[in-house]
Amino acid sequence: MADRGCVVVVGGTSGLGKAVARHFAQQGAEVIVSGRDAQRAASVAHELGGRTRGIGFDLAEPSRITGALGGVGKVDHLVLAAIERDENKVRDFNTERALRLVTLKLVGYTEVIHALVSGLKDDSSILLFGGGAKDKPYPGSTMVTTVNAAVTGLVRALVMELAPVRVNAIHPGIVGDSPYWSAKPAPVLEGHRSKTPTGRLPTMADILDAALFLLTNRSVNGINLAVDGGWHFMTW
Repeated sequence: MADRGCVVVVGGTSGLGKAVARHFAQQGAEVIVSGRDAQRAASVAHELGGRTRGIGFDLAEPSRITGALGGVGKVDHLVLAAIERDENKVRDFNTERALRLVTLKLVGYTEVIHALVSGLKDDSSILLFGGGAKDKPYPGSTMVTTVNAAVTGLVRALVMELAPVRVNAIHPGIVGDSPYWSAKPAPVLEGHRSKTPTGRLPTMADILDAALFLLTNRSVNGINLAVDGGWHFMTW
């Protein structure tokens, strides 16, 4: 297979990140997947096959990120897909969980880019994963909504700082066949599907298709793309 460059997927051991990593591994790229647990990352890398390897670090411990990424050279595509689901309400606010999520999603994401910036090329691209909660808050999404909304500002700043490297973000809605949502009771999924203008929930394949577009189209830059079937337009 022809050399397809190097793709780093932070949060590539499960869910949407793993789907992106699998695609590039099948295309013959060198793929580096990261997760909090180095052993699990190595196991996933073996599962994905090809030229995939796994490394471990916790985005919520940014001082350790540069060391963990020290062996990475030139990077064609960087995907920041890691997230933790935090239920945190103002009336019952857990500052420890809030600080962890903010550090992971904003400081951790940025520190990864800082650690790899010298290996980015003029035609490299970066994709940040946000989420639909930035437009559709729900009870307990105080910090999830906040950090995903902040991703939009981070994209704007990075576009200017890293030019000509392209930076985009994807904000998935409720992905019906993802590991998290497919485990929900059918009535829960139907409730969300019925509020989606397309009459269907996004799929993993939909998110992968959009992610690849944002990563590879060289005229797409500074975009925060909602992939939710128009769900963000609907009222509760």
